[in-house]
Amino acid sequence: MKSFPKALQSKLDQRLSNQSLRSLPLSRKGVDFASNDYLGFAQSELIFNQAHQLLIDANIKVNGATGSRLLSGNHSLYLQAEAVMAQFHLSEAALIFNSGYDANVGFFSSVPQRQDIILFDELCHASIRDGIQMSKAKSYKYIHNDSEDLERLLQKFQSEGEEFEIYIATESVFSMDGDTPEIENLIALSQQYSARLVVDEAHALGVFGPQGQGLFQELNQHDKVFARIITFGKGLGCHGAAVLGSQLLKDYLVNFARSFIYTTGLSPHSVATIIVAYQQLEMQSTAIEQLRHNIQYFNQQKNLLSLKPLFVRSISAIQSAIIPGNEKVKACALALQEKGFDVKPILSPTVPEGQERLRICIHSYNSEAEIASLLELLTAFVF
Repeated sequence: MKSFPKALQSKLDQRLSNQSLRSLPLSRKGVDFASNDYLGFAQSELIFNQAHQLLIDANIKVNGATGSRLLSGNHSLYLQAEAVMAQFHLSEAALIFNSGYDANVGFFSSVPQRQDIILFDELCHASIRDGIQMSKAKSYKYIHNDSEDLERLLQKFQSEGEEFEIYIATESVFSMDGDTPEIENLIALSQQYSARLVVDEAHALGVFGPQGQGLFQELNQHDKVFARIITFGKGLGCHGAAVLGSQLLKDYLVNFARSFIYTTGLSPHSVATIIVAYQQLEMQSTAIEQLRHNIQYFNQQKNLLSLKPLFVRSISAIQSAIIPGNEKVKACALALQEKGFDVKPILSPTVPEGQERLRICIHSYNSEAEIASLLELLTAFVF
């Protein structure tokens, strides 16, 4: 066998030298401030048992989908789940994908056409950017959450007078910073320039809205969005994703989104878990309220401890403390882990060099004592 390619070895060596080589860690024990399981649904024995019972009641005793949804994999639970989420999210239709990555890649690689233009926030998730790269449309990034820079681009391309669609791509909660865009300005600009707004609500589902419907529904702006991408691996604690939009958009994606067409569907158990998780969202407002209380308490405590300048401003479950340098942020995370707190460092190149951070995730099941202890330790390590 030939030796490993030199170019690939060189890239690995470079990652090793700058402290950014990734590996697959086992789950750490400790107080969870790392996972995206905001409501604890991934750990819910009730959801596990109810999903199993749903399969028994439906007499579904298979382990896999057996094929793509266009062949043999479109079992009846898919139709039930899509109806449930369309109703819950006040959307005309919903289409389930295998993951948030698949949903974003499928949408952005197929919907914008060659003559169209995509304007995307510079901090959009890798799945959005990868989908855009696969698209034949032209794309331009605008400064993060900067409505003026977005309008500059809208004016530039609107003035060309050609017939094309403009898509604005953003997230309601950004996965690394935990911040949110100026939604009223986004809506106003999309309407003023006849652009189609596409929003990834992955980290808003289960966090915003009286029943965790998401940020745009909480603000009653959902009907002004062309497509919402929601994922179930965060607030719902399970797996999969969906695109919410019109029935025509759903029909189009079924016919042209390659990440939907050419893959085996989710197993019946995965889809049953999605259905039960949505039922629990409607029933467990206490967990959502507790999560919001914990986010508020975290922000109060970091202000009391003079840690506010360290953090990106956020009202979401994601709180990022900027600690520049891969080596420094890894050492800080390790020190917290040794004290019993599961906190992960985010290194460059995942984030830009100089923006390395501790990404602290708040959950409904974190206690005030745990939050206060974590922040007190962080104060000791940083200052």
